[in-house]
Amino acid sequence: MELLYLDNSPIAYYIDDSAAKEWIVFLHAAFVDRRMFESQFEYFSGKYNLLAIDILGHGNSVCARKGDSVEKMSYWIDGIFQKQNIAAAHFVGVSLGSVFIQDFANKYPNKVLSLSCFGGYDINSFDIKKQQSNSKSQMKMMSKALFSIKWFAESNKNISAYTSEAQSKFYNLNLQFKKKSFKYLAGLQKLVNNCPKNQRKYKLLVGCGEHDIPMEIEIVNQWAESENCDKIIFKEAGHCVNMDTPQEFNICLEEFLKKCRAENL
Repeated sequence: MELLYLDNSPIAYYIDDSAAKEWIVFLHAAFVDRRMFESQFEYFSGKYNLLAIDILGHGNSVCARKGDSVEKMSYWIDGIFQKQNIAAAHFVGVSLGSVFIQDFANKYPNKVLSLSCFGGYDINSFDIKKQQSNSKSQMKMMSKALFSIKWFAESNKNISAYTSEAQSKFYNLNLQFKKKSFKYLAGLQKLVNNCPKNQRKYKLLVGCGEHDIPMEIEIVNQWAESENCDKIIFKEAGHCVNMDTPQEFNICLEEFLKKCRAENL
């Protein structure tokens, strides 16, 4: 995939436009970068045009200027769309990435063909008690990084992945996350419960792994029920399902995208 930078921004992105068909946009989990989707890039190359974005503070999106914040991610994604002449796309987000693809869909619904959110939650209707509990857990984890990124990454891999292979990959990517980038995550709260819940004009898929934390499984089940959308709980997978069970993930995602295409014909 070709590395590019969006003009007048800190955002690095990667494209594979060899398919000349519909686009899929991938947004990664916290503390890693677009490389968590390597299996997906290999599988979908030539079938779809691919766009992967490093979220602010991650990967190569680290040269921020005064005033840059994660609240601008949707604006930057739209800037990439304009630069690359992308009219609309399917969006795939894992954990943190699912927050940003939903925020983009809130702001630019006509540019969304579908949303696939894994290990996430509905940012337009998130229970405040769960939000507080989730924030406390995240703060406890992040405090370890103040002492050692290695310590933080070692603990984080066990929460973020289930298989030993996925844990090792997540750990090595997490090691490259910089302590100074934690400050950008503070702006996430401004994206939650900040938009009225409207009827979607595109299909939604939600999911997580059977070994994710119980609260996440509960959130996914309730989200799917409330929206009457597609849902999948992956076996032998934790939080980052695309890394734990890449083959199953790729097949399920491809089937969902084909269903979206068929219904849009």
